[in-house]
Amino acid sequence: MKFVVQVRLFPTPAQEAALADTLRLCNEAANLVSRVAWETKTFRNYDLRVHSYGDLKAMGLSAQPAQHVIKKVSDAYTTVKAQVSAELRKPLAKPIGFRPDAAQPFDDRCLSWQVEARTVSIWTTGGRMKGVRFACSDEQARALAAYRKGESDLIHRDGMWLLIATCDVPDADVTEPDAFLGVDLGIANIATTSDGERHSGKHLNAVRHRNRELRRRLQAKQTKSAKRLLKARRRKESRFARNVNHRISKSIVTEAARTGRGIALEDLQGIRDRVRLRKPQRVTLHSWSFHQLGQFIAYKAARQGVAVVHVDPAYTSQACSSCGHVDKKNRPDQATFSCTSCGFAEHADVNAARNIASRGVAGWAVSHAADDAA
Repeated sequence: MKFVVQVRLFPTPAQEAALADTLRLCNEAANLVSRVAWETKTFRNYDLRVHSYGDLKAMGLSAQPAQHVIKKVSDAYTTVKAQVSAELRKPLAKPIGFRPDAAQPFDDRCLSWQVEARTVSIWTTGGRMKGVRFACSDEQARALAAYRKGESDLIHRDGMWLLIATCDVPDADVTEPDAFLGVDLGIANIATTSDGERHSGKHLNAVRHRNRELRRRLQAKQTKSAKRLLKARRRKESRFARNVNHRISKSIVTEAARTGRGIALEDLQGIRDRVRLRKPQRVTLHSWSFHQLGQFIAYKAARQGVAVVHVDPAYTSQACSSCGHVDKKNRPDQATFSCTSCGFAEHADVNAARNIASRGVAGWAVSHAADDAA
């Protein structure tokens, strides 16, 4: 299982200047390669080297950074081609451009980590620069020392210098679950488990609403100070939501691991295209980061050997978890479930989570029966 570790660099003024020059030159080179690729219609990595490697060397790039620049450009065109094929964007009308501070990959020949000393040694346009300090948690340091593999990306964002490294951690053996913990994802309650634990979305939705109103007012002002404030706050909401999702996913996975259960999640792929909502509700749905929460649950579960299954979410909110009766009238409002057949009553999200847990048991049995037959 791969995951990324992000650490912050604390360069001296001289080191910061060298890093800035390096990023600027690498991205100038990337723009040059991108124009060459566009004009010659050559987008494969090795073919691009024939057309541009000599020019990059003449610009002052060493061999490895030059090859990484060419690969970065080739990968960018490959990504765009895939997006166009999936109709996620329109075809390009001009060469891909790279910002002066766009991320630049470094391999182990250009970047070495001294994890215990909390320093890195990195290639720059002015030569090899040693002793650049970084900060990370003890858990991140252990992951870097034991599992870091491949390239690391140098990023300059919001005035901070960051290194993002990929760690390849062996998956833990999945434990055969005794049962499943169902998780119902929603807006009023971000996540509700079949045990009855509800993670309310009230605070998160209030923060998002407040931020939307603040952005609206600042955008209407069009002053320099308003634009500065907008720029300073642009990632604040996403960081807050990400932290909420991390805490919720950790709680769910910890409980499942403690009780020897697997986790059953709804398969919500394409939900934004399926549901029809009133205009005020659309903003809330499209800012709802359920996919991110599902990803966090999946990778945390993989690290602890907890089984995860995705089930069909159809009618989980209308079906009775006690007798199985399905009826729209079973759910008179958002929070209430009352079965019109057997009289069973429960919080609507808890009832849905229990249905998801039951489907998880069935889905796990079917998938493993197929594996055993094969």
